[in-house]
Amino acid sequence: MNIAVKMLENEYWWGASSSTGEQQPFGAESNFAYDMNCGTNQTMPFFLSSKGRYIWCDSPMVVRIENGEIHLSARDEILVCEAGESLRDAYLCASRKHFPFSGKIPPKIFFTTAQYNTWMELDYHQSQEGVLKYARGLIENGYEPGVLMIDEGWHGRYGLWEFDRVKFPDPRAMVDELHEMGFKVMLWVVPLVTSDGMDFALATTRKHLIGGAGEKNYFLRTDDGNVAIVRWWNGYSAILNMCKEDDREFLDKKLRYLIDTYGVDGFKFDGGNIRMYNPGNIINGPQTKYTADELNLAWNDFGTRYEYHEYKDTFKGGGKAVVQRLQDRNHTWTDHGLTSVLPSALVQGLIGHPFICPDMVGGGEWSFNYVPDFKCDQELFVRMAQCSALFPMIQYSWAPWRMLDEKHRGLCLEAAKLHKRFSDCIVKLVQESAVTGEPIVRHMEYEFPHCGYENINDQFMLGSDVLVAPVVEKGAEQRSVVLPHGQWIDCDGKEYEGDSTVVVSAPVERLPYFTRKY
Repeated sequence: MNIAVKMLENEYWWGASSSTGEQQPFGAESNFAYDMNCGTNQTMPFFLSSKGRYIWCDSPMVVRIENGEIHLSARDEILVCEAGESLRDAYLCASRKHFPFSGKIPPKIFFTTAQYNTWMELDYHQSQEGVLKYARGLIENGYEPGVLMIDEGWHGRYGLWEFDRVKFPDPRAMVDELHEMGFKVMLWVVPLVTSDGMDFALATTRKHLIGGAGEKNYFLRTDDGNVAIVRWWNGYSAILNMCKEDDREFLDKKLRYLIDTYGVDGFKFDGGNIRMYNPGNIINGPQTKYTADELNLAWNDFGTRYEYHEYKDTFKGGGKAVVQRLQDRNHTWTDHGLTSVLPSALVQGLIGHPFICPDMVGGGEWSFNYVPDFKCDQELFVRMAQCSALFPMIQYSWAPWRMLDEKHRGLCLEAAKLHKRFSDCIVKLVQESAVTGEPIVRHMEYEFPHCGYENINDQFMLGSDVLVAPVVEKGAEQRSVVLPHGQWIDCDGKEYEGDSTVVVSAPVERLPYFTRKY
């Protein structure tokens, strides 16, 4: 199906993918192109407008926006609906019809305290010694225990889903110690299997990998029956097909073994994005039995059977009780760095993903670890922590005590403590959102329609009553804040009259935020 939707006068649109947040909203002057068949991060076949309209399709759309028109094509019917008069009307109507929420939430510990990930400290060199050193460092430096994710590199070859016993000589003892410290432990996993080794050989000769012989036709297959080999960031591998019960049973037994044997609590599910399953990404022949979006949906649904889980790349994941993390950010102010975090999170919420985890504090793009003469921007590090502090979740990875001087270490810790102080408010919003579907990190236009706030991407509402204005400009010691109608009280107790723009003090020690006065 192919359609064109003409924008109304002064109408603005959001949608498609959180990865395109900096380019939104789309208006009459926008030029934009996006193919959801190759989408990354959270992608939804959904657009919604400030005038109460929305566009929906059940399958990926190819979109082009130019000259005030939205051009769309897809294999299924594309709906254009009149839902009301505002952005909120459009969202709530679409949510009820197309991605209703279940009332379920992820475990509260995701929201009540900071999360931690070993990636930026250890990258591919994960080890038992390194993980425990990092966890002990968190406690010694004043951080409250929470979810701790052991990232890529804890395992042997991809597809074994077993600890590398050289790097992790006693994983059960490690997990037990982490539990004693108060952490919940998650392991990074992907649906990819290195195309060599005994496991792969047994699978491709139809032998059951768990024990006993059987006719188990594992992995995504090309049309001629061969194992499909796909490109990904670590080379070329076979990939599990989670549309098939055999593959789901196989991986579930592997992961249950890790839970039962070592006591891990859950998994960080990476890879398996729609681009990875795209036919154009298969290097050894066509695969036409399954669509890429079906395969990605099956991968994302698989992980929800585990209480503790996280995803980063989902198609049509709106409405689900899933922890959704933003893409890896650069250790930069601009150029996919700090300035991109909030616009992407705002879109994330507007396309049905309220349980938002921003990227790791300081940025999670691992290649910065290998930049010659790399020097941490301490101000940036703190501002990233402050930007995340009043999100539903905040996640640390680089160790602040290693990266920062005493002053900035203290400010980074204060961001975690601020998140903790707001945890009751955040959990209440999480519980409400699980029923209503409403975003937790809200666009100003969503909460205050038709006030001229459509293009405000550097401040947000936490629910209806807290306005947060993070500093995203290097060296800034004050910032301009748009206050909606009503009365507002800043973090120092000073009162302001709304319907105004105020300039507030914002040195590196201060995250400007305001609460509504009733």
